[in-house]
Amino acid sequence: MKLIERYIFRRTLMIFGASLVWTLAIVWTTQVLARINLVTDTGQSALAFFQIASLILPSVLPVVMPFAVVIAVAHTLNTMNADSELVVISASGGSRWIAIQPVLALAILASVVSFAIDNGVDPYARQRGRELVAAARGDLLSLVIQEGTFRKIENGLYIQIGDRLADGRLGGIFVADSRTEGMDLIYYAKSGSVVERDGEDVLVMSDGEIHRKISGGAISIIRFDSYAFDLSLFTAASGTPRMYPKDRTLPYLFNPDRNDPIFKKNPQSFRAELHRRFTEWVYPFVFALIALSVCGDARSHRESRINPLITAITIALFVRWMGYFAANQVQSIAWLWPAIYVIPVAAAAVSIWFIRTNRTMELPVSLVDRLISTVRGLGDRMMFMRLWRSGSSGGAA
Repeated sequence: MKLIERYIFRRTLMIFGASLVWTLAIVWTTQVLARINLVTDTGQSALAFFQIASLILPSVLPVVMPFAVVIAVAHTLNTMNADSELVVISASGGSRWIAIQPVLALAILASVVSFAIDNGVDPYARQRGRELVAAARGDLLSLVIQEGTFRKIENGLYIQIGDRLADGRLGGIFVADSRTEGMDLIYYAKSGSVVERDGEDVLVMSDGEIHRKISGGAISIIRFDSYAFDLSLFTAASGTPRMYPKDRTLPYLFNPDRNDPIFKKNPQSFRAELHRRFTEWVYPFVFALIALSVCGDARSHRESRINPLITAITIALFVRWMGYFAANQVQSIAWLWPAIYVIPVAAAAVSIWFIRTNRTMELPVSLVDRLISTVRGLGDRMMFMRLWRSGSSGGAA
């Protein structure tokens, strides 16, 4: 690269890094807050929570990286145009390729990283995250660690722990079991503990009663000094994670297990995920072309009707929404799969046409004028309401 090209690349890369960090922080925070119930419901430690939260990053990066690219490119070129740097380059005989080459280099780098994360890192991170969540939910002690609250272990089975004793045992154990049709069982014990016998979890309750009620209405009460309640059946079931197409590796998507319950239920979802994997990584490159078609040429400030950064982000959001919509529809409508490829290719082709013909991609003038007139109308109405209120209050005084 030439000196000016290295300057543009370095400047764009710095803004890309800052945009990526802030955008990633916002999206990652929303995803983490959606999983905060893992701590409140299962009583897991902060270390386990942050481990699961860190595994979310690989799935968030490919989503926010294209927007970081369009923000970085649009902001850099818009600032250079405002500082007349693009005008100087053009006046000195430099072609638009001077600004295009470093931008495309950054876009290609971002696309390669996005492909590597989406197909190499994210599936394993998702699988590990689901395993951790399943293990947390399969741990009985974590499910009942909060005192005085009922916990649903599975359908028809509820457990409540009154308190945790100083020696580590459980006090005030209440179990309601209606899993057997036609019979309800209620267990109450003053104390107990969870122990492992022959590799299986067993809740040993001491000094309690069993209330049994059958469908005919007969009730029987049994007192016991010690009673062992088997927990292995539902703890093992709850500890088994379910893997979805997004959790699978690329080789698995090419040749999925025919006995996979998710594949049996919706085989098209695996094909849709495979098509998404092959198109998700190109969006950083497409968004860079959009930003170049909007902000890549030198122009007077009097020509711009709306901030080019806003225009570039708006167009990028529209293209990305179309891509998401097509990918979701393909899960149920198989013949729509070409749309997943057509949308980014068409957006790139249109952007390249604007760049090659030295045109500027802008929002429709009629739309901009309508928005401006709407904003002005709202402002005039608010001003009128303020004057009317002030006049009414002055007349009343």
